[in-house]
Amino acid sequence: MSLRIYNSQTRQKESFNPLHPPQVGIYVCGVTVYDSCHIGHARSMIVFDVIVRFLRSQGFKVTYVRNFTDIDDKIITRARETGVEPALLAERFIHEFESDMKTLGVYPPDYEPRATEHVPEIISLVQKLVDQGTAYVVDGDVFFAVENFPEYGSLSNRNLEEMQAGARIEVDPRKRHPMDFALWKSGKPGEPVWDSPWGPGRPGWHIECSAMSSRYLGETFDLHGGGKDLLFPHHENELAQSKAVSRQPLARYWVHNGFVTIQGEKMSKSLGNFLTIQEITRRFHPEGIRLLLLSRHYRSPLDYSEQAMQEAQMGLRRLYTLLKDLEHPEGRLQNKENQPLTRERIQETEEAILGFEKNFQQAMEDDFNTAQAIGHLYEVARQLNRIMDTVRPKEIKGLADQFEQAAGLFKQYGQILGILTLPPQDFLDQEQNRLLNLKGLSVEEIERLIAERNQARKEKDWTRADTLRDRLKEIKVLIKDTPQGTVWQIEE
Repeated sequence: MSLRIYNSQTRQKESFNPLHPPQVGIYVCGVTVYDSCHIGHARSMIVFDVIVRFLRSQGFKVTYVRNFTDIDDKIITRARETGVEPALLAERFIHEFESDMKTLGVYPPDYEPRATEHVPEIISLVQKLVDQGTAYVVDGDVFFAVENFPEYGSLSNRNLEEMQAGARIEVDPRKRHPMDFALWKSGKPGEPVWDSPWGPGRPGWHIECSAMSSRYLGETFDLHGGGKDLLFPHHENELAQSKAVSRQPLARYWVHNGFVTIQGEKMSKSLGNFLTIQEITRRFHPEGIRLLLLSRHYRSPLDYSEQAMQEAQMGLRRLYTLLKDLEHPEGRLQNKENQPLTRERIQETEEAILGFEKNFQQAMEDDFNTAQAIGHLYEVARQLNRIMDTVRPKEIKGLADQFEQAAGLFKQYGQILGILTLPPQDFLDQEQNRLLNLKGLSVEEIERLIAERNQARKEKDWTRADTLRDRLKEIKVLIKDTPQGTVWQIEE
Protein backbone atom coordinates (compact mmCIF):
# COMPACT_ATOMS: atom_id res chain seq x y z
CA MET A 1 0.00 0.00 0.00
CA SER A 2 1.29 3.48 -0.89
CA LEU A 3 -1.14 5.75 0.93
CA ARG A 4 -0.20 9.42 0.96
CA ILE A 5 -1.94 11.95 3.20
CA TYR A 6 -1.87 15.74 3.05
CA ASN A 7 -0.52 16.90 6.41
CA SER A 8 -1.90 20.32 7.36
CA GLN A 9 1.14 20.94 9.55
CA THR A 10 3.75 20.43 6.83
CA ARG A 11 1.39 21.54 4.04
CA GLN A 12 2.39 18.65 1.80
CA LYS A 13 1.46 15.06 1.06
CA GLU A 14 3.38 12.47 3.05
CA SER A 15 3.58 8.70 2.99
CA PHE A 16 1.42 7.20 5.72
CA ASN A 17 3.62 5.45 8.27
CA PRO A 18 1.73 4.77 11.50
CA LEU A 19 3.57 4.55 14.79
CA HIS A 20 2.78 0.92 15.51
CA PRO A 21 1.45 -0.77 12.36
CA PRO A 22 -1.02 -2.28 11.82
CA GLN A 23 -2.43 -0.29 14.76
CA VAL A 24 -3.67 3.22 13.87
CA GLY A 25 -4.93 5.80 16.36
CA ILE A 26 -7.28 8.52 15.12
CA TYR A 27 -8.79 11.38 17.09
CA VAL A 28 -11.41 13.64 15.51
CA CYS A 29 -12.91 16.67 17.22
CA GLY A 30 -16.64 16.11 17.54
CA VAL A 31 -19.47 18.57 18.05
CA THR A 32 -20.29 21.05 20.79
CA VAL A 33 -23.78 19.92 21.70
CA TYR A 34 -25.83 23.11 21.99
CA ASP A 35 -27.87 22.96 18.76
CA SER A 36 -28.92 20.71 15.88
CA CYS A 37 -26.18 19.61 13.50
CA HIS A 38 -26.03 20.98 9.97
CA ILE A 39 -24.77 19.83 6.60
CA GLY A 40 -21.25 21.08 7.42
CA HIS A 41 -21.10 18.77 10.43
CA ALA A 42 -22.38 15.96 8.20
CA ARG A 43 -19.51 16.48 5.76
CA SER A 44 -16.86 16.29 8.46
CA MET A 45 -18.34 13.21 10.10
CA ILE A 46 -18.75 11.43 6.73
CA VAL A 47 -15.23 12.32 5.57
CA PHE A 48 -13.61 10.77 8.63
CA ASP A 49 -16.04 7.86 8.56
CA VAL A 50 -14.77 7.05 5.06
CA ILE A 51 -11.13 7.50 6.10
CA VAL A 52 -11.62 4.98 8.91
CA ARG A 53 -13.51 2.58 6.62
CA PHE A 54 -10.76 2.74 4.00
CA LEU A 55 -7.94 2.18 6.47
CA ARG A 56 -9.74 -0.82 7.93
CA SER A 57 -10.35 -2.20 4.44
CA GLN A 58 -6.57 -2.10 3.95
CA GLY A 59 -5.92 -4.22 7.02
CA PHE A 60 -5.21 -1.50 9.58
CA LYS A 61 -6.61 -1.97 13.08
CA VAL A 62 -8.01 1.47 13.75
CA THR A 63 -8.86 2.87 17.15
CA TYR A 64 -11.16 5.77 16.37
CA VAL A 65 -11.96 8.38 19.03
CA ARG A 66 -14.43 11.23 18.49
CA ASN A 67 -15.45 13.40 21.42
CA PHE A 68 -18.43 15.42 22.60
CA THR A 69 -17.88 18.88 24.05
CA ASP A 70 -20.72 18.84 26.56
CA ILE A 71 -19.68 21.84 28.68
CA ASP A 72 -18.93 25.13 26.98
CA ASP A 73 -19.91 28.81 26.91
CA LYS A 74 -22.33 28.17 24.03
CA ILE A 75 -24.08 25.38 25.94
CA ILE A 76 -24.41 27.51 29.05
CA THR A 77 -25.77 30.47 27.04
CA ARG A 78 -28.31 28.34 25.15
CA ALA A 79 -29.39 26.61 28.37
CA ARG A 80 -30.00 29.97 29.99
CA GLU A 81 -32.00 31.16 26.98
CA THR A 82 -34.20 28.04 26.96
CA GLY A 83 -34.55 27.68 30.71
CA VAL A 84 -33.08 24.19 31.00
CA GLU A 85 -30.07 22.81 32.80
CA PRO A 86 -26.88 22.71 30.66
CA ALA A 87 -26.52 18.96 31.24
CA LEU A 88 -30.06 18.31 30.00
CA LEU A 89 -29.54 20.50 26.95
CA ALA A 90 -26.30 18.69 26.11
CA GLU A 91 -27.93 15.29 26.57
CA ARG A 92 -30.76 16.24 24.23
CA PHE A 93 -28.41 17.24 21.41
CA ILE A 94 -26.13 14.24 21.98
CA HIS A 95 -29.11 11.96 21.36
CA GLU A 96 -30.07 14.01 18.30
CA PHE A 97 -26.53 13.81 16.94
CA GLU A 98 -26.44 10.04 17.43
CA SER A 99 -29.73 9.73 15.57
CA ASP A 100 -28.42 11.92 12.73
CA MET A 101 -25.26 9.83 12.40
CA LYS A 102 -27.22 6.58 12.34
CA THR A 103 -29.45 7.99 9.59
CA LEU A 104 -26.41 9.03 7.54
CA GLY A 105 -24.81 5.60 7.96
CA VAL A 106 -21.85 6.98 9.93
CA TYR A 107 -20.31 4.23 12.03
CA PRO A 108 -19.94 5.00 15.75
CA PRO A 109 -16.34 5.51 16.89
CA ASP A 110 -14.61 3.05 19.18
CA TYR A 111 -14.66 5.66 21.95
CA GLU A 112 -16.93 8.69 22.20
CA PRO A 113 -15.81 10.49 25.37
CA ARG A 114 -17.56 13.46 26.89
CA ALA A 115 -15.61 16.33 28.41
CA THR A 116 -17.62 16.22 31.65
CA GLU A 117 -16.60 12.57 32.16
CA HIS A 118 -12.88 13.46 32.04
CA VAL A 119 -12.55 16.43 34.38
CA PRO A 120 -9.97 14.67 36.62
CA GLU A 121 -7.69 14.09 33.60
CA ILE A 122 -8.20 17.71 32.52
CA ILE A 123 -7.29 19.05 35.98
CA SER A 124 -4.19 16.83 36.09
CA LEU A 125 -3.02 18.14 32.71
CA VAL A 126 -3.61 21.76 33.68
CA GLN A 127 -1.69 21.23 36.92
CA LYS A 128 1.31 19.90 34.99
CA LEU A 129 1.29 23.01 32.81
CA VAL A 130 1.13 25.28 35.88
CA ASP A 131 3.93 23.38 37.61
CA GLN A 132 6.30 23.71 34.65
CA GLY A 133 5.58 27.39 34.10
CA THR A 134 3.72 27.27 30.77
CA ALA A 135 0.47 28.19 32.50
CA TYR A 136 -0.40 30.71 35.22
CA VAL A 137 -3.29 31.33 37.60
CA VAL A 138 -5.21 34.59 37.87
CA ASP A 139 -8.28 34.90 40.15
CA GLY A 140 -9.18 31.21 39.79
CA ASP A 141 -8.67 31.22 36.00
CA VAL A 142 -5.73 29.37 34.46
CA PHE A 143 -4.18 30.62 31.21
CA PHE A 144 -1.67 29.04 28.85
CA ALA A 145 1.33 31.33 28.31
CA VAL A 146 1.95 31.25 24.58
CA GLU A 147 5.25 33.13 24.88
CA ASN A 148 6.59 30.29 27.02
CA PHE A 149 6.04 27.80 24.18
CA PRO A 150 8.39 28.80 21.31
CA GLU A 151 6.67 26.50 18.79
CA TYR A 152 3.29 28.21 19.12
CA GLY A 153 1.93 28.83 15.61
CA SER A 154 3.74 25.89 14.00
CA LEU A 155 0.51 24.14 12.99
CA SER A 156 -1.27 27.12 11.45
CA ASN A 157 1.99 28.64 10.15
CA ARG A 158 1.47 31.93 11.98
CA ASN A 159 3.55 33.99 14.35
CA LEU A 160 2.30 35.79 17.45
CA GLU A 161 2.39 39.23 15.83
CA GLU A 162 0.18 38.07 12.94
CA MET A 163 -2.20 36.32 15.34
CA GLN A 164 -2.52 39.34 17.56
CA ALA A 165 -3.12 41.68 14.61
CA GLY A 166 -5.88 39.44 13.21
CA ALA A 167 -7.42 38.38 16.49
CA ARG A 168 -11.09 39.06 17.15
CA ILE A 169 -10.93 38.53 20.87
CA GLU A 170 -11.75 40.80 23.76
CA VAL A 171 -8.51 41.74 25.47
CA ASP A 172 -8.38 40.53 29.07
CA PRO A 173 -5.99 42.82 30.99
CA ARG A 174 -5.15 39.93 33.30
CA LYS A 175 -3.43 38.05 30.47
CA ARG A 176 0.32 38.29 30.00
CA HIS A 177 -0.19 38.15 26.22
CA PRO A 178 -3.42 38.77 24.28
CA MET A 179 -3.19 35.30 22.66
CA ASP A 180 -2.96 33.44 25.97
CA PHE A 181 -5.98 31.13 26.24
CA ALA A 182 -8.01 29.69 29.09
CA LEU A 183 -7.26 26.20 30.35
CA TRP A 184 -9.58 26.47 33.35
CA LYS A 185 -12.38 28.98 33.93
CA SER A 186 -13.43 30.06 37.40
CA GLY A 187 -17.05 29.38 38.24
CA LYS A 188 -19.75 32.00 37.85
CA PRO A 189 -23.16 32.04 39.54
CA GLY A 190 -25.57 29.55 37.97
CA GLU A 191 -22.90 27.71 35.96
CA PRO A 192 -21.83 24.08 36.39
CA VAL A 193 -18.58 23.83 38.37
CA TRP A 194 -16.10 21.22 39.52
CA ASP A 195 -13.65 21.48 42.41
CA SER A 196 -10.04 22.15 41.43
CA PRO A 197 -6.76 23.33 43.01
CA TRP A 198 -7.64 26.82 41.76
CA GLY A 199 -11.18 26.87 43.10
CA PRO A 200 -14.55 25.83 41.64
CA GLY A 201 -14.67 26.12 37.89
CA ARG A 202 -14.87 24.28 34.58
CA PRO A 203 -12.55 23.28 31.73
CA GLY A 204 -11.64 25.52 28.85
CA TRP A 205 -12.52 24.22 25.41
CA HIS A 206 -9.05 23.38 24.07
CA ILE A 207 -7.76 21.43 27.06
CA GLU A 208 -10.64 18.96 26.86
CA CYS A 209 -9.39 17.34 23.66
CA SER A 210 -5.78 17.13 24.86
CA ALA A 211 -6.89 15.26 27.95
CA MET A 212 -9.25 12.92 26.12
CA SER A 213 -6.94 12.10 23.21
CA SER A 214 -4.07 11.19 25.55
CA ARG A 215 -6.44 9.13 27.70
CA TYR A 216 -7.46 6.86 24.81
CA LEU A 217 -4.57 7.09 22.34
CA GLY A 218 -1.50 8.13 24.31
CA GLU A 219 0.63 11.25 24.15
CA THR A 220 1.35 10.78 20.43
CA PHE A 221 -1.01 9.16 17.95
CA ASP A 222 -1.28 8.85 14.20
CA LEU A 223 -3.98 11.14 12.82
CA HIS A 224 -5.83 14.13 14.24
CA GLY A 225 -8.79 15.40 12.24
CA GLY A 226 -11.53 17.99 12.14
CA GLY A 227 -13.03 20.79 10.11
CA LYS A 228 -10.81 23.46 8.58
CA ASP A 229 -12.25 26.00 11.02
CA LEU A 230 -10.60 24.10 13.89
CA LEU A 231 -7.06 24.50 12.56
CA PHE A 232 -6.73 27.78 14.45
CA PRO A 233 -7.09 28.36 17.28
CA HIS A 234 -8.44 25.04 18.55
CA HIS A 235 -5.93 22.60 17.09
CA GLU A 236 -3.06 25.06 17.45
CA ASN A 237 -3.85 25.34 21.14
CA GLU A 238 -4.31 21.59 21.52
CA LEU A 239 -0.90 20.94 20.02
CA ALA A 240 0.78 23.58 22.21
CA GLN A 241 -0.63 22.45 25.55
CA SER A 242 -0.10 18.75 24.78
CA LYS A 243 3.47 19.08 23.52
CA ALA A 244 4.37 21.46 26.35
CA VAL A 245 3.72 18.56 28.75
CA SER A 246 4.86 15.52 26.76
CA ARG A 247 7.67 17.11 24.71
CA GLN A 248 6.40 14.83 21.94
CA PRO A 249 4.36 15.57 18.78
CA LEU A 250 0.63 15.30 19.46
CA ALA A 251 -0.21 13.75 16.08
CA ARG A 252 1.88 12.59 13.14
CA TYR A 253 -0.71 13.74 10.56
CA TRP A 254 -3.19 16.61 10.81
CA VAL A 255 -6.18 16.30 8.46
CA HIS A 256 -8.77 19.04 7.91
CA ASN A 257 -11.86 18.98 5.70
CA GLY A 258 -13.11 22.01 3.79
CA PHE A 259 -16.23 24.08 4.36
CA VAL A 260 -19.72 23.60 2.94
CA THR A 261 -21.35 26.66 1.39
CA ILE A 262 -24.96 27.09 0.30
CA GLN A 263 -25.18 28.36 -3.27
CA GLY A 264 -21.86 30.11 -2.88
CA GLU A 265 -22.57 31.68 0.52
CA LYS A 266 -21.39 30.61 3.93
CA MET A 267 -24.13 28.96 5.94
CA SER A 268 -25.80 31.42 8.31
CA LYS A 269 -29.03 31.43 10.25
CA SER A 270 -29.37 35.16 9.55
CA LEU A 271 -29.33 34.47 5.79
CA GLY A 272 -31.87 31.67 6.14
CA ASN A 273 -29.59 29.16 4.40
CA PHE A 274 -28.81 26.99 7.40
CA LEU A 275 -29.63 23.35 6.55
CA THR A 276 -29.81 20.86 9.41
CA ILE A 277 -29.17 17.17 8.89
CA GLN A 278 -32.74 16.43 9.91
CA GLU A 279 -34.11 18.81 7.27
CA ILE A 280 -32.10 17.37 4.42
CA THR A 281 -32.61 13.70 5.32
CA ARG A 282 -36.36 14.23 5.27
CA ARG A 283 -36.11 15.09 1.58
CA PHE A 284 -33.23 13.02 0.25
CA HIS A 285 -31.89 9.54 0.76
CA PRO A 286 -28.94 9.50 3.19
CA GLU A 287 -26.74 7.69 0.66
CA GLY A 288 -27.46 10.44 -1.86
CA ILE A 289 -26.27 12.97 0.71
CA ARG A 290 -23.10 10.95 1.26
CA LEU A 291 -22.53 10.74 -2.49
CA LEU A 292 -22.77 14.52 -2.85
CA LEU A 293 -20.56 15.30 0.15
CA LEU A 294 -17.90 12.87 -1.11
CA SER A 295 -18.05 14.14 -4.70
CA ARG A 296 -15.43 16.81 -3.96
CA HIS A 297 -12.02 16.19 -2.46
CA TYR A 298 -12.36 16.51 1.29
CA ARG A 299 -9.93 19.44 1.50
CA SER A 300 -11.81 21.45 -1.13
CA PRO A 301 -14.84 23.62 -0.40
CA LEU A 302 -18.14 22.09 -1.41
CA ASP A 303 -21.12 24.14 -2.52
CA TYR A 304 -24.49 22.67 -1.66
CA SER A 305 -27.45 23.42 -3.91
CA GLU A 306 -30.79 21.81 -4.57
CA GLN A 307 -29.71 20.96 -8.11
CA ALA A 308 -26.46 19.34 -6.95
CA MET A 309 -28.37 17.27 -4.41
CA GLN A 310 -30.90 16.12 -7.02
CA GLU A 311 -28.09 15.18 -9.42
CA ALA A 312 -26.39 13.13 -6.71
CA GLN A 313 -29.68 11.41 -5.93
CA MET A 314 -30.23 10.57 -9.60
CA GLY A 315 -26.65 9.32 -9.89
CA LEU A 316 -27.21 7.04 -6.93
CA ARG A 317 -30.40 5.71 -8.49
CA ARG A 318 -28.54 4.91 -11.71
CA LEU A 319 -25.84 3.05 -9.78
CA TYR A 320 -28.41 0.99 -7.90
CA THR A 321 -30.26 0.23 -11.13
CA LEU A 322 -27.03 -1.02 -12.71
CA LEU A 323 -26.20 -3.05 -9.60
CA LYS A 324 -29.59 -4.71 -9.86
CA ASP A 325 -28.94 -5.53 -13.51
CA LEU A 326 -25.47 -6.88 -12.75
CA GLU A 327 -26.93 -9.20 -10.15
CA HIS A 328 -29.79 -10.25 -12.45
CA PRO A 329 -28.58 -9.67 -16.04
CA GLU A 330 -31.33 -11.86 -17.44
CA GLY A 331 -33.86 -9.18 -16.50
CA ARG A 332 -32.06 -6.39 -18.32
CA LEU A 333 -34.20 -4.74 -21.01
CA GLN A 334 -32.23 -4.71 -24.24
CA ASN A 335 -32.37 -2.18 -27.02
CA LYS A 336 -32.51 -3.08 -30.69
CA GLU A 337 -28.90 -2.34 -31.59
CA ASN A 338 -27.49 -5.46 -30.01
CA GLN A 339 -24.41 -7.30 -31.19
CA PRO A 340 -23.17 -10.88 -30.91
CA LEU A 341 -21.02 -11.69 -27.93
CA THR A 342 -17.39 -11.94 -28.97
CA ARG A 343 -14.12 -12.63 -27.23
CA GLU A 344 -13.28 -8.96 -27.76
CA ARG A 345 -16.46 -7.90 -25.94
CA ILE A 346 -15.66 -10.24 -23.03
CA GLN A 347 -12.12 -8.82 -22.88
CA GLU A 348 -13.48 -5.27 -23.00
CA THR A 349 -15.69 -6.02 -20.02
CA GLU A 350 -12.85 -7.61 -18.06
CA GLU A 351 -10.56 -4.65 -18.75
CA ALA A 352 -13.22 -2.18 -17.66
CA ILE A 353 -13.63 -4.02 -14.35
CA LEU A 354 -9.90 -4.40 -13.72
CA GLY A 355 -9.32 -0.75 -14.61
CA PHE A 356 -11.98 0.33 -12.16
CA GLU A 357 -10.48 -1.78 -9.38
CA LYS A 358 -7.02 -0.28 -9.95
CA ASN A 359 -8.21 3.29 -10.39
CA PHE A 360 -10.45 3.29 -7.33
CA GLN A 361 -7.62 2.00 -5.14
CA GLN A 362 -5.16 4.56 -6.50
CA ALA A 363 -7.63 7.41 -5.96
CA MET A 364 -8.18 6.48 -2.32
CA GLU A 365 -4.45 6.06 -1.74
CA ASP A 366 -3.95 9.60 -3.04
CA ASP A 367 -5.05 11.47 0.09
CA PHE A 368 -8.44 9.74 0.24
CA ASN A 369 -9.57 11.26 -3.06
CA THR A 370 -13.22 10.20 -3.01
CA ALA A 371 -14.02 12.63 -5.83
CA GLN A 372 -11.79 10.68 -8.21
CA ALA A 373 -12.96 7.35 -6.82
CA ILE A 374 -16.60 8.28 -7.49
CA GLY A 375 -15.63 9.50 -10.95
CA HIS A 376 -14.15 6.06 -11.69
CA LEU A 377 -17.33 4.45 -10.35
CA TYR A 378 -19.47 6.49 -12.74
CA GLU A 379 -17.11 5.75 -15.65
CA VAL A 380 -17.20 1.98 -15.22
CA ALA A 381 -20.98 2.23 -14.78
CA ARG A 382 -21.22 3.92 -18.19
CA GLN A 383 -19.03 1.24 -19.74
CA LEU A 384 -21.02 -1.61 -18.23
CA ASN A 385 -24.35 -0.06 -19.20
CA ARG A 386 -23.16 0.29 -22.80
CA ILE A 387 -21.96 -3.31 -22.87
CA MET A 388 -25.21 -4.62 -21.43
CA ASP A 389 -27.25 -2.60 -23.91
CA THR A 390 -25.34 -3.87 -26.94
CA VAL A 391 -25.18 -7.60 -26.24
CA ARG A 392 -27.92 -9.90 -27.47
CA PRO A 393 -30.33 -10.86 -24.70
CA LYS A 394 -29.80 -14.58 -25.30
CA GLU A 395 -26.01 -14.13 -25.00
CA ILE A 396 -25.86 -11.83 -22.00
CA LYS A 397 -25.36 -14.82 -19.70
CA GLY A 398 -22.00 -15.31 -21.35
CA LEU A 399 -20.81 -12.35 -19.29
CA ALA A 400 -22.33 -13.61 -16.04
CA ASP A 401 -18.96 -14.11 -14.32
CA GLN A 402 -17.79 -10.62 -15.24
CA PHE A 403 -21.06 -9.07 -14.10
CA GLU A 404 -20.85 -10.95 -10.81
CA GLN A 405 -17.31 -9.66 -10.31
CA ALA A 406 -18.41 -6.08 -11.08
CA ALA A 407 -21.34 -6.32 -8.67
CA GLY A 408 -18.98 -7.55 -5.95
CA LEU A 409 -16.63 -4.60 -6.52
CA PHE A 410 -19.54 -2.14 -6.49
CA LYS A 411 -20.62 -3.44 -3.11
CA GLN A 412 -17.07 -3.71 -1.76
CA TYR A 413 -16.09 -0.16 -2.68
CA GLY A 414 -19.56 1.14 -1.98
CA GLN A 415 -19.09 -0.11 1.57
CA ILE A 416 -16.01 2.12 1.90
CA LEU A 417 -17.98 5.15 0.68
CA GLY A 418 -21.10 4.18 2.62
CA ILE A 419 -23.25 3.78 -0.51
CA LEU A 420 -24.75 0.81 -2.37
CA THR A 421 -25.23 -0.90 0.99
CA LEU A 422 -28.87 -1.91 0.43
CA PRO A 423 -30.37 -4.65 -1.73
CA PRO A 424 -30.94 -2.79 -5.03
CA GLN A 425 -34.67 -3.44 -5.23
CA ASP A 426 -35.15 -2.23 -1.66
CA PHE A 427 -33.44 1.05 -2.49
CA LEU A 428 -35.37 1.49 -5.75
CA ASP A 429 -38.66 0.87 -3.94
CA GLN A 430 -37.70 3.37 -1.22
CA GLU A 431 -36.70 5.91 -3.84
CA GLN A 432 -39.94 5.49 -5.74
CA ASN A 433 -41.97 5.98 -2.56
CA ARG A 434 -39.89 9.04 -1.62
CA LEU A 435 -40.50 10.70 -4.98
CA LEU A 436 -44.18 9.81 -4.96
CA ASN A 437 -44.59 11.33 -1.51
CA LEU A 438 -42.75 14.49 -2.52
CA LYS A 439 -45.02 14.91 -5.55
CA GLY A 440 -48.22 13.88 -3.79
CA LEU A 441 -48.75 10.94 -6.16
CA SER A 442 -49.65 7.30 -5.65
CA VAL A 443 -48.74 4.07 -7.40
CA GLU A 444 -52.43 3.40 -7.97
CA GLU A 445 -52.95 6.72 -9.79
CA ILE A 446 -49.96 6.17 -12.07
CA GLU A 447 -50.88 2.59 -12.90
CA ARG A 448 -54.47 3.69 -13.63
CA LEU A 449 -53.20 6.24 -16.18
CA ILE A 450 -50.91 3.63 -17.74
CA ALA A 451 -53.76 1.11 -17.93
CA GLU A 452 -56.00 3.71 -19.62
CA ARG A 453 -53.23 4.51 -22.11
CA ASN A 454 -52.66 0.83 -22.88
CA GLN A 455 -56.41 0.38 -23.45
CA ALA A 456 -56.45 3.38 -25.77
CA ARG A 457 -53.56 1.90 -27.74
CA LYS A 458 -55.36 -1.42 -27.92
CA GLU A 459 -58.39 0.40 -29.36
CA LYS A 460 -56.07 2.35 -31.71
CA ASP A 461 -57.21 5.62 -30.12
CA TRP A 462 -53.80 7.21 -30.65
CA THR A 463 -54.92 10.73 -29.76
CA ARG A 464 -56.09 9.65 -26.30
CA ALA A 465 -53.00 7.45 -25.85
CA ASP A 466 -50.74 10.42 -26.62
CA THR A 467 -52.73 12.66 -24.27
CA LEU A 468 -52.31 10.16 -21.44
CA ARG A 469 -48.61 9.81 -22.18
CA ASP A 470 -48.25 13.62 -22.05
CA ARG A 471 -50.11 13.64 -18.72
CA LEU A 472 -47.65 11.11 -17.30
CA LYS A 473 -44.76 13.17 -18.64
CA GLU A 474 -46.17 16.28 -16.92
CA ILE A 475 -46.00 14.56 -13.53
CA LYS A 476 -42.45 13.37 -14.27
CA VAL A 477 -43.33 9.73 -14.91
CA LEU A 478 -41.28 8.12 -17.66
CA ILE A 479 -42.76 5.06 -19.36
CA LYS A 480 -41.23 2.46 -21.64
CA ASP A 481 -43.16 -0.10 -23.66
CA THR A 482 -41.47 -3.51 -23.68
CA PRO A 483 -42.46 -7.01 -24.81
CA GLN A 484 -43.08 -7.76 -21.12
CA GLY A 485 -45.39 -4.77 -20.70
CA THR A 486 -45.14 -1.09 -19.85
CA VAL A 487 -42.60 -0.18 -17.18
CA TRP A 488 -42.32 3.21 -15.52
CA GLN A 489 -40.12 5.23 -13.28
CA ILE A 490 -40.48 8.61 -11.66
CA GLU A 491 -38.00 11.47 -12.07
CA GLU A 492 -36.87 14.08 -9.54
